[in-house]
Amino acid sequence: MPDRVSPSLSEVGRLKRVVLKHARESFAGPDAIAAEWRALNFTAPPDFARAVAEYEAFAALITSSGTRIDWLPPAPGTGLDSIYVRDASIVSRSGLILCSMAKMQREPEPVAQARAFHQWGLREHGAIQPPGLLEGGDIVWLDARTLVVGRGYRTNDEGIRQLRTLVGDAVDVIVTPLPHWRGAGDVFHLMSIVSPVDRDLAVVYSPLLPIPFRDLLIDRGIKLVEVPDDEFDTMGANVLALSPRRCVMVAGNPRTRAQLEQAGAEVLEYEGREISVKGGGGPTCLTRPIERE
Repeated sequence: MPDRVSPSLSEVGRLKRVVLKHARESFAGPDAIAAEWRALNFTAPPDFARAVAEYEAFAALITSSGTRIDWLPPAPGTGLDSIYVRDASIVSRSGLILCSMAKMQREPEPVAQARAFHQWGLREHGAIQPPGLLEGGDIVWLDARTLVVGRGYRTNDEGIRQLRTLVGDAVDVIVTPLPHWRGAGDVFHLMSIVSPVDRDLAVVYSPLLPIPFRDLLIDRGIKLVEVPDDEFDTMGANVLALSPRRCVMVAGNPRTRAQLEQAGAEVLEYEGREISVKGGGGPTCLTRPIERE
């Protein structure tokens, strides 16, 4: 990346620059929604007008911290899931790494992001090649030298092998196996069950959290905010840190919010029924952080 950009090798530093794709561009309109939502495992078809309004409110929360937004344009071949921009790329110390998507319908997304990155002057540092699979939702930076990767249906062993090569020996890549849960067709990622909010605070859904990974978080002195069962499907475990202990989450998860506030966090909420809950992608999924302090 250019010298002016500090890669986001953290999930919690103050968010300075982020890539988004507006619902207006990714959802395209009612006809596209009707044609795609079932194949992409949305729980119901999003209402286009409401989705656009929800996204406007979400973007306003992002900019409330002074964050710069780079907007992805419409791109041929991309569909509803392209709103979840985190999955198609990850950041590394040497530049952006393009991912390799498990869903056939999402295969064009990394190339579409790459075209925008080139226009913005952002440096690439390779791409995951088939048969490797790797999606950004399965990647969590615990610190600048510790990268946790979820091995599941969206990220495979070959993708992880390539990732190790690309990030180099300076990064400790820790692999954690993910549960079968709802099967290969689901939208499940590592970040479906863990969201760092500060260096010593994370939101987790422990019933699906691999025990070695949970132990690792505790051993590192990270306090766990436990999401209750009835707030998991409403994206309670998917929380985006705008800065340490200042975060964004989907409205409708009052018990998780209360625990965060008891831990000293400031919580901002957005209505996410159309852009988050129906597609299974919360605020971390909607964002590709590029630069954090």
